[in-house]
Amino acid sequence: MTAITAGMVKELREKTDAPMMECKKALTEADGDLVKAEEILRIKLGNKASKAASRVTAEGIVATWIADDGKLAAMVELNCETDFVAKNDDFLALGNKLAELVAKRNPADVAELSALEIDGQTVEAVRAALVGKIGENMSIRRFARIETDGAVASYIHGGAKIGVLVDVIGGDDELGRDLAMHIAASKPKALSADQVSVDLIETERRIATEKAAESGKPADIVAKMVEGTVQKFLKEVTLLGQPFVKNDKQTIEALLKSKNASVGSFVLFIVGEGIEKKVDDFAAEVAAQAAAAAKK
Repeated sequence: MTAITAGMVKELREKTDAPMMECKKALTEADGDLVKAEEILRIKLGNKASKAASRVTAEGIVATWIADDGKLAAMVELNCETDFVAKNDDFLALGNKLAELVAKRNPADVAELSALEIDGQTVEAVRAALVGKIGENMSIRRFARIETDGAVASYIHGGAKIGVLVDVIGGDDELGRDLAMHIAASKPKALSADQVSVDLIETERRIATEKAAESGKPADIVAKMVEGTVQKFLKEVTLLGQPFVKNDKQTIEALLKSKNASVGSFVLFIVGEGIEKKVDDFAAEVAAQAAAAAKK
């Protein structure tokens, strides 16, 4: 049996907003597995336990570059240790140069991008020099590139913490801006239901099945409840199924039809999404230092 620590309870509570005792019970039932414990809480407590699934946990920026005709675009996430450095002019300039480089040279991955040159130096050499100058580590996390016969719209939000590229076929500039802003606000996971990962759907189906089973209703009713929950989930996480942020009576799919337009693809970057960030406990650090000094 895994020992359930206060730190584990705290982490689960921050993710779910569930009461501390419920978190401890869920962790005990899951034998310390945080992911499984979160699922248990969602079954017992409902959607409240799914808070902050895309919490930002690292610093940096999202930088974009778009060709004048809108048919070629790129976006890069460049990470650093502190928000202070994320506002540094040299750091911002590097992000912009990287986005342009991705668009024009089309590297296969971060390693290939790092080997390309900026002003006669490799990207890696430029990055290392900036680390030495600023005194803080930084890294290129990911990038995306879109080349289209339509037009790419973009949106940067929250001090370059959220970035969107969306390939729009048809419509006009206003529609492109609206779609990019909607994606930043609603954070869809896929364009349509057939693009949602099987693992994600199965997780939701399993949770819905266990929640529905607790209702005590007949099996055929439970099956309908589960299917309804899964279909509702797919509408919530797909761009085409979501209600438009500027008119919640209209889905994005309906909006596109009204404009005789479609979306080829989109990319959403949230700085630090999925990266565990170390949180320093200053009070604990002081107490530890005081205890060490007392021993001496």
